[in-house]
Amino acid sequence: MFGENVSPNSPSPEPPDPRRTPDPGTLVVDTSRGDRVGEFRGVAGFYWSLRPVGGGIEWEVEPRYVRLALPIEQLRARMARMNRRSRGEVL
Repeated sequence: MFGENVSPNSPSPEPPDPRRTPDPGTLVVDTSRGDRVGEFRGVAGFYWSLRPVGGGIEWEVEPRYVRLALPIEQLRARMARMNRRSRGEVL
């Protein structure tokens, strides 16, 4: 915690559980498809369902190939969606 003294010999905090699913709507990156950014939609068996940020067909991916999108990746995906919307390509 902030402001707490931590002994150098104390164990480091546990890393986040990779099996925990993100909240629906969270932007994630599919590393098996060239770092494609998608919106997490839910779990389908052993796979996670993702949807393109700008709309389109959902795809499924193994959770081991998914990571949270970096802030710059989130910004790019949202800007691309806004540009498509301004051109009338998506609602």
